[in-house]
Amino acid sequence: MTSKEHLIEHWLSSGTIKDKRIIKAFKKVPREKFIRDKDDEAYGDCPLSIGQGQTISQPTTVMVMTEALELKEGDKVLEVGAGSGYQAAIIANIVGDTGKVISTEIIDELAKFAQENINRLNLKNVKVIKHDGSQGYQQEAPYDKIIVTAACPKIPKPLTGQLKENGIIIAPVGNLIEQVMIKARKINNKLIEENLGQFVFVPLKGKHGH
Repeated sequence: MTSKEHLIEHWLSSGTIKDKRIIKAFKKVPREKFIRDKDDEAYGDCPLSIGQGQTISQPTTVMVMTEALELKEGDKVLEVGAGSGYQAAIIANIVGDTGKVISTEIIDELAKFAQENINRLNLKNVKVIKHDGSQGYQQEAPYDKIIVTAACPKIPKPLTGQLKENGIIIAPVGNLIEQVMIKARKINNKLIEENLGQFVFVPLKGKHGH
């Protein structure tokens, strides 16, 4: 049994991941294509360096965040922090051809790397943009779902403004040492928050970052 299969078995048996569409996307998207080397470590359940002081999150974290978004086919999703493009590829597989993923990346080299990876998989419903995602991306707003893949001191206000009513935002919120994963739903223009546990992420850069 490969490490990939071990992860799937563990998620299903422990109830960590319940949505079979997420398992299907995980099987389909080759994580090894989104790291610069260490192909043999692609399915270890740990973060890996992708250069520029950034990491690709561990598979379990990616899947937990993706499931928390409650994705539907046709959703328009904003991702803040493309990294190597892996999470955007997973999300794109779930929202389907009628959906759209706008993924922002503040680091030029990584934005290019992510776009190359997305192009290689021929994912037409993902757009990677070199941009300070802590300010959202107004040109494509509003969004059904928003995901922040770096630690922020609090959920950036522009993101709340660009989220649709009843939309969901997922973000690790806290200091530079540890964060709480917040799942928030926008109801009557306010975020109703839920705590998904403690995590550790690299810091969010940009105007509303650390």
